[in-house]
Amino acid sequence: QVQLEESGGGSVQAGGSLRLSCGYSGYTSRHYCVGWVRQAPGKDREKVAVLYTGGNSTYYADSVKGRFTIYQDSDKNTVYLQMNSLKPEDTAMYYCAARRTLGIPVCDGSTQYNYWGPGTQVTVSS
Repeated sequence: QVQLEESGGGSVQAGGSLRLSCGYSGYTSRHYCVGWVRQAPGKDREKVAVLYTGGNSTYYADSVKGRFTIYQDSDKNTVYLQMNSLKPEDTAMYYCAARRTLGIPVCDGSTQYNYWGPGTQVTVSS
């Protein structure tokens, strides 16, 4: 059973930075899409970034492109989301999510996840 757990959330002023971590266990393959999905109160979930664990491909939502970076440390079984130049509109609960890929991996904004972490809160004040 795949398990995910986020850490690194908190409160920061606009323009600041945070790094979120997603520790994972129970992987049965090295081929997963692992992404960060956020949800603010009263808003739909937004898939902000995703990477393919078996290669170097990444995807970013337009709202975070150029400010957020997703990357992995396979030795530590961890996927990170480095968030720079944070804005108040980045305030949300951030979830780490994963889906095993089969065949040719397509990890992008259309990825449907079947494993989720409990989430970590990010609050950006103006």
